[in-house]
Amino acid sequence: MAVALLPVNLGLSLAIWDVARLSVAGAPSWVPLGVGLAIWAVVYAQLPRPMWLYVLGHELTHAVSAWMCGARVQSFKIHSRGGEVRVSRSNAFIALSPYFVPIYSLLWSLVMAAVHWRWGAVWWVLPLYQAGLGFTYGFHLTMTAVILRIRQPDLAGEGFLFSGSLIWLGNALVLLMGMAWIAERPGAWTALRWAAIHARDLSLGAWHGAERWIR
Repeated sequence: MAVALLPVNLGLSLAIWDVARLSVAGAPSWVPLGVGLAIWAVVYAQLPRPMWLYVLGHELTHAVSAWMCGARVQSFKIHSRGGEVRVSRSNAFIALSPYFVPIYSLLWSLVMAAVHWRWGAVWWVLPLYQAGLGFTYGFHLTMTAVILRIRQPDLAGEGFLFSGSLIWLGNALVLLMGMAWIAERPGAWTALRWAAIHARDLSLGAWHGAERWIR
């Protein structure tokens, strides 16, 4: 499965590059996003890492993923050195979702949706949302990288190669859809179509290369 997902992951990564080249230039939304990322970079570099906050989001993502899959959450424990969620049944999505679902970015989006509903489209709502999105997504990326340096039972249970491939897939898909949605160009469906075309071309190239090598 990990090998089969490789062309898809590469296709998504190439599509991210395509969307970035098209959308970043001249898109004002990237300025507050960049400011949010920069603020998080300073916080990450200068202040103690908020591991308890990451652990809370990590275990909360496990729990929400379990509910989405129809499983029951039997216990929920967190502390600064780790946490544990016990569920009635598990699968790869439940086990690995914290590594590619930016839970605090999603929660921030819900908060700002409520703010927009209360105050409307005033001038400060969108820049504040975009800056917060950059901050929370930076938190997700850096803290996930930190935690992946420690041996994780979630990855061992699903197999390291498959886990790595699925985490790559999830993060690439979230980033691609997020970029296409925020910049509003080229659009989410077009971005997915580009990813599918890249994946198809890579798969066909690998197939033809294997045929030539066998012959």
